[in-house]
Amino acid sequence: MIKGLLNLFGDYSKNEIKVITSKIEQVEALDSEFSKLTDEQLKNKTEEFRKRLKAGETLDDILIEAFATVREAAYRVLGMKHYRVQMIGGLIIHQGRVAEMKTGEGKTLVATLPAYLNGLDGKGVHILTSNEYLAKRDSDEMGAVHRFLGLTVSCILHEMEIDERRAAYNCDITYGTTSEVGFDYLKDNMVTEKEERVQRGLNYVIIDEIDSILIDEARTPLIISGGETESSDYYIEIDEFAKKLKKDIDFEVDEKKKAVTLTPEGIKKIEKYFKIENYGDLENVKLQHHLTQAMKANYTMSKDIDYIINDKDEVLIVDLSTGRVMDGRRFSDGLHQAIEAKEEVEVQAESKTLATITLQNLFRMYNKLSGMSGTVLSEEKEFREVYDVDVITIPTNKPIQRIDNGTVVYKTLSAKYDAIVKDIEETYRKGQPVLVGTSSIQKSEDISAILKRKGIPHNVLNAKSHKLEAEIIKEAGKVGKVTIATNMAGRGTDIKLPKESLDLGGLKIIGTERHDSVRVDNQLRGRAGRQGEIGESLIYVSLEDDVMKNYISEKYKKILDKLELDEKKAIEFSKINTVVDNAQKAVEGDSFAARKDVIGYDDVLDKQRHVIYEQRNIILEKDSIEDEVLKMIEFTVNYLTTEYYNGNQDIKKETERKIREIFLIDNNERLSFANKETLAENLYKKAKSFYDGQKINLGLEEFDKRQRKGILDSVDKYWIEYLSEVDYLKLGIGLRSMKQQDPVQAFQIEASDMFIKATEVIRIESTREIFKNLKKVTETTVNLV
Repeated sequence: MIKGLLNLFGDYSKNEIKVITSKIEQVEALDSEFSKLTDEQLKNKTEEFRKRLKAGETLDDILIEAFATVREAAYRVLGMKHYRVQMIGGLIIHQGRVAEMKTGEGKTLVATLPAYLNGLDGKGVHILTSNEYLAKRDSDEMGAVHRFLGLTVSCILHEMEIDERRAAYNCDITYGTTSEVGFDYLKDNMVTEKEERVQRGLNYVIIDEIDSILIDEARTPLIISGGETESSDYYIEIDEFAKKLKKDIDFEVDEKKKAVTLTPEGIKKIEKYFKIENYGDLENVKLQHHLTQAMKANYTMSKDIDYIINDKDEVLIVDLSTGRVMDGRRFSDGLHQAIEAKEEVEVQAESKTLATITLQNLFRMYNKLSGMSGTVLSEEKEFREVYDVDVITIPTNKPIQRIDNGTVVYKTLSAKYDAIVKDIEETYRKGQPVLVGTSSIQKSEDISAILKRKGIPHNVLNAKSHKLEAEIIKEAGKVGKVTIATNMAGRGTDIKLPKESLDLGGLKIIGTERHDSVRVDNQLRGRAGRQGEIGESLIYVSLEDDVMKNYISEKYKKILDKLELDEKKAIEFSKINTVVDNAQKAVEGDSFAARKDVIGYDDVLDKQRHVIYEQRNIILEKDSIEDEVLKMIEFTVNYLTTEYYNGNQDIKKETERKIREIFLIDNNERLSFANKETLAENLYKKAKSFYDGQKINLGLEEFDKRQRKGILDSVDKYWIEYLSEVDYLKLGIGLRSMKQQDPVQAFQIEASDMFIKATEVIRIESTREIFKNLKKVTETTVNLV
């Protein structure tokens, strides 16, 4: 609302920057004073600030001096002094907002300002990037500034052991990747001893390329799996059958949604092959699930686009927005195994979900969330709605001189590729360096093959050649260099240009298609013309590209069909750019809807996850959990007595068996079932008598250890079972839309009911486990009469 009002009178970002600029001018005014300080005096500022914070001042009170300190330290350590726009960006990030700063504006240096300021209070700062290479680089280079000033700095790396991780998280500033921090959060909530945790809470986070992580990666949750649930032979059998089905006869493919739908003919084939009467019966849900995933693997997922197979014959997910392998991530719900079967590599048995969280809900747990990117303003609505942060656009330090030549559209793929190769060849002959951006590994290799036939030397940068990334990028700006790259070269990549290359026009960017998001296109364009340098960009599109083929509106399809288009020439139609822009916006709309669904499903799980984790934390941390245990015993007694008196004869018999089993009451011992109240009172007395007696028998330390273990074992076991049930619920919930029912709303209602039942089971089974553990290997018993 505030932003809407401001837009009536002027640009929101400009208004905000006006307010901020006065503070930045105060930082600049300290420049001459701080430049005269000795190294020792500058370093002593850190201790001075910490004392002032302890005395009651706030971070905002010391902000101006702290920024001036970092600015001077960066100059002494790195030879770089923050520009005004970089300080504006740093202040916005400190405020818990998102700064849009164009590529080449030194965002990495910007982060040193809020990281230092927020690192002073000892609660911890996380600076997260999309890959480990960048995290390690920034920790070494930018961390040097903070180390100079006396702050502790570390970087979380995948191969680190638990003790190393704990030490890293205990530093003032910790660099890392989102997946490492997310998985560590989940693992910390699976420990059985509080000393096993590695994190100390989620305080303040700065996310580099924040739109890539919180928008593009937001559809893939973090999942920790374990415990085999299905034989690999089953996946192979299902895959062999799926490959026999025929497209448009047995099934249809929705290219936009990447969904496969069986036809009546296909269902008949399934029923005949698997010898079943009705494929839709509930008893065939396992077959339905695995066949759906096998068909998705075979007919919507593509090697060298959605995934690669490495030299160890492992299927690795490729993040389509960054072009990088998603380390440690596997497709869920058996899809990964279906792809392994399809590709005839070793099928790793499907595992149960032990813990899961979406990136949205992980980052909403931080006390303060902030970040930066060159292309984030277009997603401001989503950042406000999902993360409650706004986006401020920072002006560039120098005017942008890059010439963006828009989009050239051809009718066919072959005509487009001919034009692209001709453009590359002409640019190469001229000597101007060129970066050719592709959307997948497969397409980068296709263009590479054409260039090889033309005799044009070039480098290829994709997920298969990632080990050569630094060397390829180092060469990419030199005269005569041609680099074919996936989106790996789109973010966080600084291509240095010698003077000779600038004299030839700077770096030329050739995009080979419009991506699913305009932000990815802008990231690619932004590799050229950095920091006021000259450069140019151009994107080629064909009507046969996936984005165009699937998302052109019917109105423009009809118009284009009527035009007599020359296949060898670019389309000359006044509205062609509108056609392309609208198609891309339609893709973005679908992606936004899918992300809303993901968070809609996870929002209910998030509340439940907090309940479970809070319960675990109480059991781990409280000095005495006797009150909690007695409440569980009381709940179990009341639940079972109610069940007994509300049931028929068979239920009464089964409930009595449960009562004796849980509370360790011998079958020969008489129980009084006169009425519900008497039974409940007697049961509780017997249980309390046993509980108190074992406290004496075992000694407090052993007694405490056993009851904690009983609860944690039960919580973990039945939480995992609940997550498995929720996975199955999600798989079928989409069909509710056919009944005019909102699938997300239906999921939230049903999952809530399921969770209530799960918590009841957890309390009852915790009681069972506590009594079993307390009795185990003890010679002395207590008379329950």
